[in-house]
Amino acid sequence: MDREMSERAGALIEAAGYGGGDRVVVGLRHGDTPPVYVSHGEPFTTACVASVSKQITAACVALLARQGKIDVESALADWMPELPAWAATVRVRHLIHHTGGLPEAGEFFALKRAGRDRTVPGMLAELGGHEKLESPPGTVFGYRNAGYTCLSVIVERIAGEPFPDFARSRLFEPLGMTATRYWPGPEPFPPGATPTELGSPAPLSLGDCGVWSTAADLMRWNEALANDELGVSDLLHTAGRLDDGTPLPYGWGVDVLTRAGFPLHRHGGLWAGLSAQVARLPAQRAAMVVIALDHTEARTQKLADSLIDELIAR
Repeated sequence: MDREMSERAGALIEAAGYGGGDRVVVGLRHGDTPPVYVSHGEPFTTACVASVSKQITAACVALLARQGKIDVESALADWMPELPAWAATVRVRHLIHHTGGLPEAGEFFALKRAGRDRTVPGMLAELGGHEKLESPPGTVFGYRNAGYTCLSVIVERIAGEPFPDFARSRLFEPLGMTATRYWPGPEPFPPGATPTELGSPAPLSLGDCGVWSTAADLMRWNEALANDELGVSDLLHTAGRLDDGTPLPYGWGVDVLTRAGFPLHRHGGLWAGLSAQVARLPAQRAAMVVIALDHTEARTQKLADSLIDELIAR
């Protein structure tokens, strides 16, 4: 079975359009079988997984919510009073589900043109320069990275310790994810990691991005959520709603979807020189990870789609 799955994954990597010079790693698991890993091109080390970080940030918030240390109905202003007056109208749940109406901050091309890094202080300073929201909170789904940067700051202030330390002690160490970390800098990349595209804004802001990991560690993450080892899986996979009750296909840092009639929990990540996809199929007890040193997002999504379809068909 392992050999068959490996060969099939290799064929799907090529079918997605990855050539000999492209560098991709895939992780797959179905049922109770051990994970299978397939590398294409030159192997690489720990890599940035960009917005896949959001579900890990959401898990930190969920742990605090389970402990009664944060109410998701509390206002952003309660935790970050330095933000403009609009923060009093934004709830923590709005940040979680991307319905806060926040303006965009830390836009990639603007940062690159200005030669600036994408840091948490920089993101917050940019947010603080906006006098109004783009839409009333709770009325529109608008994917905004800055909301998850704010969530990382909230966790840090509640915990009284740096956000990377909180994630390490509550998530990564208990789960044995020894190669995974949030990297705040000041160097652009963690020691020994595979760099993102040189000359791009780095290090990355925390919460929305900032996690560096491996396919094996992310497969461990998938396993932990599938088995509810953190006690927050039901919360992470609960779809959000607009304030008028309209359901959203987004939970806590996770797209909550269906494919071929089966539940699918998925999220991608994209940054300069890399793209990633992580997915879980609870009905099949299956999961997959793709990390590609390539920012052609459509190609990575195509590969992830075909791998998910393969897992469903087994």
